[in-house]
Order: sequence, then structure tokens, then C-alpha cells
Amino acid sequence: MDQKKNRPRTFHGTVVSDQMEKTILVRVDRTTMHPKYKKRYTVSRRYPVHDEHNQYHVGDEVVFCETRPLSRHKRWRVTGYWKKGEKV
Repeated sequence: MDQKKNRPRTFHGTVVSDQMEKTILVRVDRTTMHPKYKKRYTVSRRYPVHDEHNQYHVGDEVVFCETRPLSRHKRWRVTGYWKKGEKV
């Protein structure tokens, strides 16, 4: 949980795999800067996210938040679609 506001962390990303039952893999991209050369580059991370009704498919932009452990690796659940300009 986010210690500052005592609420679950929330991210948005793109679904890259929907082949598992009730689970999707979501890629979250962020840009970071090299400390010495000051070049910006993209760092990606893939999160296994719980999708109860199997309604999200590859290419969808989704919002997901932190939850209790659902399996060995799943600690995230989908909260909905992400729209451009929406605050997370």
C-alpha cells in the first residue's frame, strides 16, 4: 500500500498476453534518464493481473491496482479501461 495516502498503488498499461485463465499480462512503460549521459530511455515491466471475467484482450489499455495475494505471483486486479488524459 502507498504509505503516504494509505491507498493501493495504481498503474496503467497495455495488455500483452491474455492466454491464461482469469489472468492477463500487462506491460507498464516508464521513461528514465541515464545519470551520467542524460539520455532518456524506456524501461518496461510486466505484471500478472487478475481479470475475473476474461474481458480484456491484447492491445487494450487498462488500469489496475494493488490487492491481496491471489496466487504465487498475482497481487494486482483490473479496475477498468484507461482513457487518454485520465489521472491515475
